[in-house]
Amino acid sequence: MDLLNTLVEKGLRRELPTREEALAVLATSDDDLLDVVAAAGKVRRQWFGRRVKLNYLVNLKSGLCPEDCSYCSQRLGSKAEILKYTWLKPEEASEAAAAGVAGGAKRVCLVASGRGPTDRDVDRVGKTIAAIKEQNEGIEVCACLGLLSDGQAERLRDAGADAYNHNLNTSEATYGQITKTHTYADRVDTVQKAHAAGLSACSGLIAGMGESDEDLVDVVYSLRELDPDSVPVNFLIPFEGTPLAKEWNLTPQRALRILAMVRFVCPDVEVRLAGGREVHLRTMQPLALHLVNSIFLGDYLTSEGQAGQADLDMIADAGFEVEGAGTTTLPKHRSDVAAAGAAGSPCGSGGSGGGSVCGSGSAPASASGPAGSGCGSACGGCSGHAEPAAAVAAVAAVDTGAAVDAGAAVDAAPAQAAAGEVRPGLVTVRRRGTGTDLAPNA
Repeated sequence: MDLLNTLVEKGLRRELPTREEALAVLATSDDDLLDVVAAAGKVRRQWFGRRVKLNYLVNLKSGLCPEDCSYCSQRLGSKAEILKYTWLKPEEASEAAAAGVAGGAKRVCLVASGRGPTDRDVDRVGKTIAAIKEQNEGIEVCACLGLLSDGQAERLRDAGADAYNHNLNTSEATYGQITKTHTYADRVDTVQKAHAAGLSACSGLIAGMGESDEDLVDVVYSLRELDPDSVPVNFLIPFEGTPLAKEWNLTPQRALRILAMVRFVCPDVEVRLAGGREVHLRTMQPLALHLVNSIFLGDYLTSEGQAGQADLDMIADAGFEVEGAGTTTLPKHRSDVAAAGAAGSPCGSGGSGGGSVCGSGSAPASASGPAGSGCGSACGGCSGHAEPAAAVAAVAAVDTGAAVDAGAAVDAAPAQAAAGEVRPGLVTVRRRGTGTDLAPNA
């Protein structure tokens, strides 16, 4: 297929595809799906080999968010039955993080619901970062606290944070339909603040909210312009009790095409498979490893993920390897710029013909939130991670091989479905904490 040959050539040169080419990837047929995956896989292997980076979420504060992000189970007015608790103590967060690190996680993502942190919150998170780094030498820490005020990114950097996550989530044109308590521009501003402070910027999207192909391409091109080092791709988890509870729009095939499009547009960037992968990709998750080079290990913010040992087995069985702590994730041309503290050239500065891809400069989901809520930009989204002490119990299974309740529990097998059919009845979204002795509002 001429389209795929062209996209591979551009990806290997870090050139930006045209919008028409990106849209054409989303429009390919299921008959061509394996060809699309194989083509994007060549680009992924060029820049990241067969390495898979593991990331682990720690939900520092759950629920009770004043923002109205439609996809979020922690939103204002949410009726979703999720765990609600205020700030974890630094030692509790460090204990939770240890479970993910023991399972091979290289980055710990600290997430807190809310519009954005107060200065006191930044101090609190700084102590948590120090506690985690004291116990885990060489571990990366990414903060995801919502909209940042002036000077807060610099304070997080000085406290030891390596990265900051704040997702754009969807296109600027449709953002107002998803969230009304903050704007798309607010989100862009926070990513730029993180960049300017010398933090590794992490910003991604949520697919499956009823958006068009044009919306998906718009947000990915906007991300390329922002030049984040990491682009998490979340797939909406339609939580009961939220406005998007009935939005079941994704098939495994469409999810794979979206991941391939992101890889072609951002060939040398850490593309992270984030929230919702278990729900929407299901048994086709191993194919996604040919497109992404990073995943979350274990649970998400308010929903359960796949058992940690199952993740590790999947990586090994698919012929990939877990990225070691001493390995630099990003290609040299990006990591050198990051190490120098430079922002790099704008991701889209090369136009459709050349320039760096998704930033030729430097390098975490489920539905994450819009511009302000910590959940909104939560390194993997509002369906994200394990919690206080429960995180240890839940994801310690990574190390022991014990079964953790899967985030997507398979119901009794339905009748054979038509090819490409959206099957919302195939899985049950399980809230984090199910099967533990942790109270729903602990």
